[in-house]
Amino acid sequence: MKKFNIFLIAILFTFSFPVNSISQNIPGSFADLAEKLMPSVVNISTTQTVVTRSNPFPNFQFPPGSPFEDMFKEFGTPQERQSSALGSGFIIDEKGIIVTNNHVIEGAEDIVVQVNGEKKFKAKVIGADPLSDIAVLQIETEEKFTPVKFGNSDKARIGDWVIAIGNPFGLGGTVTSGIISARNRSIGLTRYEDYIQTDASINSGNSGGPLFDMNGDVIGINTAILGRSGNVGIGFSIPSNSAKIVIDQLIEFGETKRGWLGVRIQDVTKEIADIEKLDKPRGALVASVAQNSPSEKAGVKAGDIILEFNGEVIREMKELPIIVARTEVGKKVKVKIWRNKKEIIKTITLGRLETSEDFKVAEKEKPQTELVIEGLKISVRELSKEDIKTRNLPNQTTGLVITKIKKDSPLINSIDVNSIILEAQKKKIRTAEDLNSAVKKVLSSNQKTILLVIFNSQNQRRYIGIKLD
Repeated sequence: MKKFNIFLIAILFTFSFPVNSISQNIPGSFADLAEKLMPSVVNISTTQTVVTRSNPFPNFQFPPGSPFEDMFKEFGTPQERQSSALGSGFIIDEKGIIVTNNHVIEGAEDIVVQVNGEKKFKAKVIGADPLSDIAVLQIETEEKFTPVKFGNSDKARIGDWVIAIGNPFGLGGTVTSGIISARNRSIGLTRYEDYIQTDASINSGNSGGPLFDMNGDVIGINTAILGRSGNVGIGFSIPSNSAKIVIDQLIEFGETKRGWLGVRIQDVTKEIADIEKLDKPRGALVASVAQNSPSEKAGVKAGDIILEFNGEVIREMKELPIIVARTEVGKKVKVKIWRNKKEIIKTITLGRLETSEDFKVAEKEKPQTELVIEGLKISVRELSKEDIKTRNLPNQTTGLVITKIKKDSPLINSIDVNSIILEAQKKKIRTAEDLNSAVKKVLSSNQKTILLVIFNSQNQRRYIGIKLD
């Protein structure tokens, strides 16, 4: 019996070590780490002046599409109002250099940062990059601040603990925790996406704030959430390794200097891999080569499949633009290409994306596609940056522009063409899918009345209740 007890104890010890090892990695509290990091995280508030014109004939509305509609609204009285937005940021230099998202400060006339929930300072923009959604600010003061440092985001693993600190809904100094849920996410917001996904609670106002690892190093910049109306446990952060390249360039030059190949690319499908006798779908298929580009000069051709760039293997098409962009302009790189069922090497001297004709063409706004909302019998398109600029709308405005209204539409007597649908059923509308979903829910309900928030053609905000058939 004694031998059996000794054997049992030995078994228990054997199985307890892994459990203890795992439990040691679970933090008992984030309090010490949060206390250390809070002085380096700032709340950002911005203001800009928005000009609207009031209707000179408030009791008279022209029919939708009338040529007199635009003519008479020019006679309205200009009215100025202040639009404000909130965000977060973090200090990376004791002299008060701050990192945040570009969309937090874009179009701002005044930027005020609050440090550690106490002092407020004015700040100016050192540089901003819409393509990566990163901006760098400078606090206008001689005071010294407590900076944080960047960690190595490449070492961040799925399942690692992280904490986010920011200014959600204007509630500054908010700490949330979670884990890294996924890596290398792309959600279609910017040109260069390689997001870290986290379930740490991130909401409106957290944008631009830091995502910390358990060493207190910044491994990400919190940028987007999946839930339109708030946190649903899926947030996205720009990895620190990618962000730091952009940040360093913005600090040094006030702008970015990205490498440029001069090719348009697409995915390598299984069918294409089979035709080209490639072992499996991988790399980036060259669809076309820009004239006088670095690739054309090096002899790259349409139909080539780029397998490696500067020693880095290209597993998926989306990886190539990110790798090229972070490579130094003017650098000579070796590019491994699959052509005619064999590998060849091309040496390419990279150009600069921002000065290329290819970039200028790509930056021109794409034509907007009109979509039909059957339940409302209207056609809409997504609000563009050009709309926001020409109509002097608040910079963060999202919504759908009404392009057509059918005669039998329930909106015919309530809303004009060129009005912007901002919300439906108290939820923000960004896409036609959002609006279609809201309309379908109303149609399947007993009430069958939809509440819309719009900007009318005079940029006046209106709440409108519409009974649907």
